[in-house]
Amino acid sequence: MTDPTTGRLRVPGATLHYEVRGRGPLLLLIPGGTGGAASFDAVADDLAAEHTVATYDPRGLSRSPLDDPEAEQRVAEHAGDAFRLLELLSPDEPARVFGASSGAITALHLLTTRPERLVRVVAHEPPVVEVLPDAADHRALLARVRETLHARGLMPAMTEFAAGLAGEGGSRRPEPDPASHTDSAAPSGAGPALPPHAAARAERTMADLPYFLGRIVPRFMAYPPDLHRLAALSHRLVLAVGQDSPGELPHRSAAALAERLGTGLRHFPGGHTGLTTHPAAFGAHLRTALTGALTPAEAPHTP
Repeated sequence: MTDPTTGRLRVPGATLHYEVRGRGPLLLLIPGGTGGAASFDAVADDLAAEHTVATYDPRGLSRSPLDDPEAEQRVAEHAGDAFRLLELLSPDEPARVFGASSGAITALHLLTTRPERLVRVVAHEPPVVEVLPDAADHRALLARVRETLHARGLMPAMTEFAAGLAGEGGSRRPEPDPASHTDSAAPSGAGPALPPHAAARAERTMADLPYFLGRIVPRFMAYPPDLHRLAALSHRLVLAVGQDSPGELPHRSAAALAERLGTGLRHFPGGHTGLTTHPAAFGAHLRTALTGALTPAEAPHTP
């Protein structure tokens, strides 16, 4: 892995840690969950052969501290951070953006509010549950997770949340990054010691879980996408799902959004965490989605 150039960007209410590799037109990668910039370590170098690849830790996570650690989080504010990174790193040319899970929700909002700055957006399994016909059930899930977190603590709340995400897709173990890419460097019990870089990444991931579950998940999964605006911009949007995750809540949400917009749905290798489990194949699919024809790879699926 090539060592990236790192930087710090002051934004309203936070300081963002970002990393840059390669050269060429800008590609901004927006992580979901608690993985941060490290979520993309396995694919960033390959993508940097054709792009200037920028990754970052979203506000409040890992190396991007909030000015007020108790500040409430909003999708619009996170999208504003992404826009400021675009302005910093590609002030004169529009960019490509990839977002995963909650990061895909950030990317969708960025597209609806700053379309002139974007050539294309690839959104992988955004959990926009408000577009589902059973959205009320998922609001109840978020309420149960919140109550469990306050009454019983983090890991019982994670178990409740993971079960809700699994839906018809079967059982899902609690993960450090359950609405995004699993951080494969996370500790898993007995085994060989992790290299220092991986150990530091695992420590950051676990430390971020309470913030992610307590303040990111409730706001992002309650986000209602602007369907009218997205439909008008659908020629710049690629909605993607994991080929192994049908029935799971993020997959269902992305499929429902594609149906509402009348667009196709791309199928990427693996499931919701395919970027971690199948990095080479996932990266190859992402390169095609970012630069290839916008004709959908497959027809929309009814959730």
